[in-house]
Amino acid sequence: MNQGETTEPREEKRTETRQPHIDRSKIKPAFWMVSSILSLVVNIILIAVILLLGRELFTLKNILSANLIEPLYTNFKLMDEAHIRMTIPVSTTVPAVFELPLETDTSVTLTTDTVITNAEVSVYTGGLMIQNARTDIVLPAGAVLPVHLSLTVPVNQSIPVELNVDVDIPLEETELHEPFVGLQQVVEPYYNLLSPGPSSWQEAICGKTPGKFCQFFIR
Repeated sequence: MNQGETTEPREEKRTETRQPHIDRSKIKPAFWMVSSILSLVVNIILIAVILLLGRELFTLKNILSANLIEPLYTNFKLMDEAHIRMTIPVSTTVPAVFELPLETDTSVTLTTDTVITNAEVSVYTGGLMIQNARTDIVLPAGAVLPVHLSLTVPVNQSIPVELNVDVDIPLEETELHEPFVGLQQVVEPYYNLLSPGPSSWQEAICGKTPGKFCQFFIR
């Protein structure tokens, strides 16, 4: 350094960094707007999910009610009220063992000459009269004699039986009545639970007989 020269301090250049200015008055409205939009989107999604789940639940309810519970309950009831009607052919033999009392007047025809010995006869002819005389009489074959039968005839036979028997058996009067009623009681709570409920969103909101306005907007 040369003499006579003065040294002056050097000034250092400083660069100042400016931070961005945030207007807090605009943050709150933007926050609420974003929150509202998100809430609206979430609610729309939830409503869509609920509608889809409700439709699936209605479909499941209709399947269970119309295709399972109601047919089971109805058929169990009809089975208890049913009758067994049929015609049964019977082919058998029936033993007949008894004594038959016989008391009747009839006529018999002799097949051969029949001799009656020591018979008591009376003969009146012309000037001849024989009274209460003992003699042998021959009755010729073919003679018809009136007789009175009084006897007991033993019967021991097998009688063939061929007939058709009509059968009508109400099941409610048999041992099947109790299990049929038990099955109805098992299904009845589910039948009563599902039957009166709505089958669709339209029926749930508009009722079983919806008006045209409700039918138009809710399908």
